[in-house]
Amino acid sequence: MVGLHQEVLRTDVSGMPLEWINYQEAVKLYHDQRVAYTCGSPLYKVHGGVNSISQQRSIIEVNSIIATHGTHRARHRNSADYAPPLNNATLFRRDQQICLYCGERFRNSELSRDHVTPISGGGTDTWNNVVTACRRCNNHKADRSPENANMPLLAVPFTPTHAEYIFLKGRRILADQMEFLSAHFPRTSPLHQRLNAANATGEITEETA
Repeated sequence: MVGLHQEVLRTDVSGMPLEWINYQEAVKLYHDQRVAYTCGSPLYKVHGGVNSISQQRSIIEVNSIIATHGTHRARHRNSADYAPPLNNATLFRRDQQICLYCGERFRNSELSRDHVTPISGGGTDTWNNVVTACRRCNNHKADRSPENANMPLLAVPFTPTHAEYIFLKGRRILADQMEFLSAHFPRTSPLHQRLNAANATGEITEETA
């Protein structure tokens, strides 16, 4: 069992990953009988009130992955033209907190969002046109393309699928949750290589920060 801080992976009834939820939200779904089935390992047992007749206390056992009813409206997230919200925290995780110009790893406070094709040059603020850059490289590149600045990209930016986005938003991911999520990644996802490398070095065991 783990502490109540561990988040639960919520899916729809087809098994499509939807979001991370805390234990209070998970217990409410169990109580409202919206949990269709569970996967993964038991996380914790939550004790409720005592029945006045039977004198028995209710217990809800929460699993690491729960499939829920009533989430059909979210299936558009699996469409080919879906793009998840773009924010710096998730962008930096996509690029492993590595500046894609100098190749060094930095803390979030030392990173910035760079537009590969500058906005002034017709570029867009979208996943396929933004990369993680340290502040020094971003300032040096300025309002130029990588070619004009003689700063070639170390990796090609990509738009995460919803399952990849859920992974990138995870703060503490258990091994069974990671296995479930990675099964929903596209075969060509750059994240597969990252996870294989992390597994080879033992960086992913029970969780990944």
